[in-house]
Amino acid sequence: MPVTMHIDDNVAFITLARPEALNALDVPSLRQLREHLVEFRDREDLRVCVITGSGQKSFCTGADLKGTATSTASYPEAMFHSLEYASERGLYIRLLDLADLNIWKPMIAAINGYCLGGGLELALQCDLRLGSATAKFGLTEVSVASIPAVSGLHRLLKAVPSAHAMKMVLTGKPIDAAKALEIGLISDLYEPEALAEHTHEIARQIARNGPLAVQAVKRLAKQTAHMSEADAQQLTELVWGSLRDTNDRQEGRKAFAEKREPKYVGR
Repeated sequence: MPVTMHIDDNVAFITLARPEALNALDVPSLRQLREHLVEFRDREDLRVCVITGSGQKSFCTGADLKGTATSTASYPEAMFHSLEYASERGLYIRLLDLADLNIWKPMIAAINGYCLGGGLELALQCDLRLGSATAKFGLTEVSVASIPAVSGLHRLLKAVPSAHAMKMVLTGKPIDAAKALEIGLISDLYEPEALAEHTHEIARQIARNGPLAVQAVKRLAKQTAHMSEADAQQLTELVWGSLRDTNDRQEGRKAFAEKREPKYVGR
């Protein structure tokens, strides 16, 4: 299977498993990725998702250029149709845009090698990006006379200072993991053999927290990004109020007073 998922406690681990293609994504693997993410979204027992690539050479090198080179329809013929219809007729990029899935649970990209083109666009849609010391990052589309088609530039400009983002996109030249850490593209950097262990530790730490509160934090981070401070505070208060009387919040306060680990159930 080109994309696999296994469960460890409350964490879903999704692996892009096409090492022969440097974990590049063709249409079938994009569909499978989305299916796993929908399952993760809808299962109440799953609280965090980790996305990584098989092996240590590549996280994901984006769209499989061999598998997406041709189209059975012109762009106008495909653009007004559904996701499935359009993706079959050349608009495969829509499958890589995960916004329509409305996933409010946290997602972590464990970047274990090449993270290029659509691979970086996938990683930029995750809430945390952790990198191996051997990883390479780039939006390289201009080198094949294209552009980052899944809001890659937009998301990169939010993730790192504009001077770095524009240099990466205009030159198409990848940066190494140390530079990615320096400019804030990733939050943590590990030796290749330690990446999985540290990623699991962070994922489990997140999963131990109140699941409704974790999802609320993610939603606020996205929905208040463009707001004024006054509007952001108004929405924050509403979200805080919606959590105030939940069983989990009461359990958290009780566990703190009793000096024990809380047991959250997402209610």
